[in-house]
Amino acid sequence: MPVVVVESPAKAKTINKYLGSDYTVLASYGHVRDLPPKNGSVDPEEGFSMKWEIASDSKKHVKAIADALKEDGELILATDPDREGEAISWHLEEALRNRKAIKADTPVSRVVFNAITKSAVTEAMRNPRQVDQDLVEAYLARRALDYLVGFNLSPVLWRKLPGAKSAGRVQSVCLRLIVEREMEVESFRAQEYWSVKALLTTPRGQDFEARLTVLGGKKLDKFDIPDATAAELAVQAVTSRDLTVKSVEAKPASRNPSPPFMTSTLQQEASRKFGFGARQAMQVAQRLYEAGHITYMRTDGIDMAPEAVTAARDAIRDRYGADYVPADPRMYKNKAKN
Repeated sequence: MPVVVVESPAKAKTINKYLGSDYTVLASYGHVRDLPPKNGSVDPEEGFSMKWEIASDSKKHVKAIADALKEDGELILATDPDREGEAISWHLEEALRNRKAIKADTPVSRVVFNAITKSAVTEAMRNPRQVDQDLVEAYLARRALDYLVGFNLSPVLWRKLPGAKSAGRVQSVCLRLIVEREMEVESFRAQEYWSVKALLTTPRGQDFEARLTVLGGKKLDKFDIPDATAAELAVQAVTSRDLTVKSVEAKPASRNPSPPFMTSTLQQEASRKFGFGARQAMQVAQRLYEAGHITYMRTDGIDMAPEAVTAARDAIRDRYGADYVPADPRMYKNKAKN
């Protein structure tokens, strides 16, 4: 009976329901190894060699997986389909080999799925592969930089700037962007300008607002009415004569539906509609993903699972009728290739 390993117990429960009793599904509870916070964890002089240790709260989870492999002779790594998920699979395989839980003849494979649905999981099981070493190398480079920048620069900050938190590969760059933007805000000099608007009524009694755009035969720019005196003169020029409608132009307008969420647009919309911060939005999305309600949320891709498209079209047809379902589903593609 193969042992399938995922990150979280909630995800394990959902996948176990799809796979049935022929599989043992266990959770790693996230990353199982990390660089110890001390000198020498990354050695640039030795080809950036890295020393890993299993976190104290992860030892029992690694032991549970190792114990399961004593009875079940196959390991399937089913962590998330991104760089971090690939890294977790790599760490697990390395940690289990170090414990001799994986023997020379133990089959080890990697499966990925972007949605936790029965069809997506079973399809992934039919198409196993090995751990993607390119993704692992990308993770290792990022983790080494995190350590080298943060571990070496943070103590300098603490000495030079008492009360400073820490430095980091990403956070220090972001901090600079914020500071530069704040300096632009502080150096901004406000310039006064006025706009003239009129509330008008149609012969049918409908009110509408019109804005003055041309004065004295000249098209007005943003700062062409610089003060209250100029605005009063403009108002007098408008009120001293009758206003007429010279033409009415009507144009058909259409609005395309927004593409599926990627990580950034999901966070933006959650903030706009619900006031969620990025962390809260991702926590909610994680729970929805693990329950099989949405596809994987840490992505820049906007592709949709075929079964999700079919289910959405069926739901629209059942609720609103066939007239509201286009003949062909709308397909979205990323503008830039990763």
